[in-house]
Amino acid sequence: MDDAKLALTLARGRIAIGLAAVIAPGLASRALSGRKAEGIEPLLARMLGARDLTLGLGAVIALDRGAPVRGWIEGAAVSDAVDAVASLLAKKRMRPGAFTGARGGVGSARRLPLTQAGSPASGAPPPARGSDHRTPRVAESHRVADEPTRAETEKRAGARRE
Repeated sequence: MDDAKLALTLARGRIAIGLAAVIAPGLASRALSGRKAEGIEPLLARMLGARDLTLGLGAVIALDRGAPVRGWIEGAAVSDAVDAVASLLAKKRMRPGAFTGARGGVGSARRLPLTQAGSPASGAPPPARGSDHRTPRVAESHRVADEPTRAETEKRAGARRE
């Protein structure tokens, strides 16, 4: 499996887990603690679910558009590391299987090599800041099209006014 496909698979898994926690926070809380969710636990489960959903969607959208995904993967790795520390601190309150699952999920983003461009398996350097470059836009059912930059759009608008 190439790096982009692995990143996509992990991002889709993160979306599924996040969506499940947002839709059924009581079930997500119960999966971690082994007891009925009470008090603020459902709220926290929804918040964590929304975070995972956002990180997963960001990575999928970046991959779909051919944009760098490095920031999304690094953000996911940081959140997974914080989750691992939090799980370690709460180990006595978690059911044993949940602690093992939380510990195992931490290494998933670490498996992806990140290149200079920030996109897995991409050897191209990132565009210079402020450069007038075009970002390719990719859709599954469409051909690759060039999206004009802001400067090009403003230049065209100015030419029309004259």
